[in-house]
Amino acid sequence: MSPILSRKHKTMPQLVALAASLPFLTHAENVREDQVVQLPKIEATAHANKKTESYKANALHSPKYTQALVDTPQTISVIKKELLQEQGATSLVEALRNTPGITLQLGENGNTSAGDAFQMRGFSTQTSTYVDDIRDVGAISRDVFNLDQIEVVKGPSGSEAGRGSASGYINLVSKLPNLKNTRSISATYNTAEHARLSADINQAINDNTAVRLNIMGQEGGIEGRDYIENNSYAIAPAIAFGLDTDTRFYLYSQHTRQRNIPDGGIPTIGMQGFWNADSDLAQAPKVDRENYYGHKDDHEDVDANMLTAKIETDLAENLKFTNISRFGKTEMNRVLTGINALNRNNSNNPANWTVSRSRQGVDQENKILANQSTINWNIQTGVIEHAVVAGVELIQEQQHSKARSAQIPGQKAPSPVASLYHPHREDSVPNVAANGGFSKGQTDTAAVYLFDTLKFGERFQINTGLRADYYETNFNGLSVSTNADTLAVTYTPADLRAHDTLISWKLGGLFKPTAKSSVYASYAKSLTPPGSANFSLSAEGINSAAAKPQETHHYEVGTKWDLLNDQLALTAAAYYTENENQFTQDAITRESIQEGKTTVKGVELGAVGQISDAWNISAGIAHMKTEQEDQLSINATTGAITKTNHVRWSPEWTASLWSTYTLKGLKVGVGARYVDEQKRVITDSTALANMPSIPSYVVFDALVGYSFNKNASINLNIYNIADKDYISTLNNGGGRVIMGQPRSAALTLNYNF
Repeated sequence: MSPILSRKHKTMPQLVALAASLPFLTHAENVREDQVVQLPKIEATAHANKKTESYKANALHSPKYTQALVDTPQTISVIKKELLQEQGATSLVEALRNTPGITLQLGENGNTSAGDAFQMRGFSTQTSTYVDDIRDVGAISRDVFNLDQIEVVKGPSGSEAGRGSASGYINLVSKLPNLKNTRSISATYNTAEHARLSADINQAINDNTAVRLNIMGQEGGIEGRDYIENNSYAIAPAIAFGLDTDTRFYLYSQHTRQRNIPDGGIPTIGMQGFWNADSDLAQAPKVDRENYYGHKDDHEDVDANMLTAKIETDLAENLKFTNISRFGKTEMNRVLTGINALNRNNSNNPANWTVSRSRQGVDQENKILANQSTINWNIQTGVIEHAVVAGVELIQEQQHSKARSAQIPGQKAPSPVASLYHPHREDSVPNVAANGGFSKGQTDTAAVYLFDTLKFGERFQINTGLRADYYETNFNGLSVSTNADTLAVTYTPADLRAHDTLISWKLGGLFKPTAKSSVYASYAKSLTPPGSANFSLSAEGINSAAAKPQETHHYEVGTKWDLLNDQLALTAAAYYTENENQFTQDAITRESIQEGKTTVKGVELGAVGQISDAWNISAGIAHMKTEQEDQLSINATTGAITKTNHVRWSPEWTASLWSTYTLKGLKVGVGARYVDEQKRVITDSTALANMPSIPSYVVFDALVGYSFNKNASINLNIYNIADKDYISTLNNGGGRVIMGQPRSAALTLNYNF
């Protein structure tokens, strides 16, 4: 409903009043001004056809970004909750399929990467996930039940996010209370016998206070896998005071419990690209993708808690202050049985073939204490308009891990096996226990930042940003190892410290051909210090306390256009990224030196929004080439030199599409995802290698939904319609994989009340 005030569209009462006044118009010139009678303004409302919710976002939630997305000189993808609800996406992994250029990672052997592990634009993004602009630490697979939108900022963003990866970062925007009373509940059941229930309740208490509660619970299996389970429960309460006033205060928290059975994957035998020196194994068939090589005692228990306080104050019409404080704690306790080498056991009968197992334990605790204060100030100097942002950030991050192993110090390492084609979870395996080793790392950071967007009339803008981070990392630990031959136990203590001041900055220029379009060029510099990813320092190598920070330089040109009455956003960008100070070996002295670098160059196109009131689309395509330069490794025995040329898990082409059309309550949708070949072998070595890459794949999804009325709707999602058999992730050694989701379906009931 919208008020109609334009005199071009007279309502019936206004026309009647106008007709009645016509006889007096000829005498209007003789009427004194003080005798004119002012008629009351009459408003009428018209009911327009209800639009479908758009996938298009106009701005970011962070106070560090003051301009609309169309006027922000950087590649940014925003994934809104409406899109995720249509797709039935519940995890961050599923949500990020909507933006190209992101792939998943898998740990080595039994060390499956815990929690969300991503690769974006050629660099790891595992430790660059933020919640409401505060870094989120801890190994957890994140759920989207309490998110309004997901903001994927691509390209080095040290001036905004601080120390971190060279790829950019992912910001999760929490649902917060508002003054509109809404209640919704969603129930899902899928073909893996997995059930999920979530609810979002927002209630205004008075004119300025509201509460909100989001809850989620899910239990059941995983498509295409035996025994693997995903069981999690979460609650996110929030309260807000001072809404619709000059000062707003939000207090909110999120508490998650995960009780999963983790997946160690399946052997790659028989798959495209598999190779083995044993000819019988090299020609053997694949294992059943549902095979479970773990043990009945495997588990993954995660407790994650987060408490946040946020205050926003409008000090003046053009001056705003924002402060956010956060305490977070994540605890993980996991035992996982992984798989390693294949063994033919001198038998020609596949029933006698085995795969070796390894048992790995994780006992890890992460904590974060953060406070961030930001001032937004809009001023004008002469003819130049400024949108100034200034702030201070204080962060303390901790990670404490207790080493757990199936090998008792001083004893021979156990070597449990499983039948290659018919594994049993009841087989006897060694217990996993603490062996006395540990690692404790803490990083304290104090940062200041300053941004300014300068507008020169309506056509030209300059975007600047500068951030200085002083950090100090303290690490101490103890590693315990047993010699395989003598069984002698070696205890290696570590007590290391690193500190530095990092200066990151950016500069962008923007021209606006129209009010709703832009053409831009930008540069950004970011720094990644040693130990940034896991707070662990070492005597040498990438995490050496004496190592220089890696420097990332990023150049980008692009254009953005909001079309169809601002309903559809089209974007295009070309970029070049260079990461320096990577470790390599000197070909003569064989010493480790920081003279290697990685370059990434690419192009990315996107389209998000509404083509019509009933037709939504979210599409993107990315082309990327990666290259490693001056990256050498030297065999200590033979002296042979191997060059690393490319970057693992970085496909040249990726694309995503999701589109829906709604007609009289019926909604149909189609989705597609394409991922090009992902290289595992990235050196110039000519030796035969197992699984040198993940083959390319394309997957199609579909949606059929129906809205019974304004409150009730039902969705049927069908995933991988063609039942494409594809690899989702492959470990670094090429011996095990996690397969992609097979053809499956999920039915969801939504009710608003």
